[in-house]
Amino acid sequence: MKNLFQTGRAALSFLVPLILFVAAGAAAATPPQLSSAELQGRKLAQELCNSQPGENFTNTGVLQIRAGDGKRFEPSVTVETTVKRDGWQTLYFATLNNGKGHFESALTVTHADGKPNAYHLTETGPAGHFETNLNGDATMIPFAHSDFWIADLGLEFLHWPAQKILPNPTSLKRGRSYTLLESTNPAPSTNAYSRVLSWIDKETGGLLQAEAYDAQGKLLKEFAPKSFKKVNGQWELQEMEIDNDQTGSRTRLEFDLPKN
Repeated sequence: MKNLFQTGRAALSFLVPLILFVAAGAAAATPPQLSSAELQGRKLAQELCNSQPGENFTNTGVLQIRAGDGKRFEPSVTVETTVKRDGWQTLYFATLNNGKGHFESALTVTHADGKPNAYHLTETGPAGHFETNLNGDATMIPFAHSDFWIADLGLEFLHWPAQKILPNPTSLKRGRSYTLLESTNPAPSTNAYSRVLSWIDKETGGLLQAEAYDAQGKLLKEFAPKSFKKVNGQWELQEMEIDNDQTGSRTRLEFDLPKN
């Protein structure tokens, strides 16, 4: 059975999940002038990157999307994680049938030891079929028209070279002890995140909350898990939400967890 952090990774990065992850190589080449907070930040990011699932699993659910103009739609979603010899691979598959036709989005995120994440996106709809490989800031695009970007689902911000532990502004977050991690994009493009703040649960390593800022340093998105459910004696993530503070849109990912 996966733990909360593994469940969040499969859903997001995203956090969201919003989840809320080339840190190993960066840490190996750490220059001596880094501060203690920066060294600790890189160490934590690397640990999170290396925390791979212990077994294969599949989650199903729905993306409840409210667009900035108030329109709502709910594509179904399946998240399949497969453990491999040198890492793991996660497939995010979303489908939607509405008055405009049938739409499919499939994203494969491959996490290989010592390598950057690899992203393969396929989209099919009335307008045709689209397929591409993505990397870097090109992953800062929506998955299935939701507020979850492809970069969120791969937790790409944890691969940025600049990681730093910040002082905690509060003693607890959502009732839990935490570590506040700041991830900074060295050269963000116009539509990319410039930095991400992550509140990491000290006990489980799970994401309690995250904030993403745009290239101008303004708050863009907020991510947080919303509810958990006990399945076979273990707590699993049931709902997570991501809000776009600039467009007013919101996406909630809700999993169909088995009944006890």
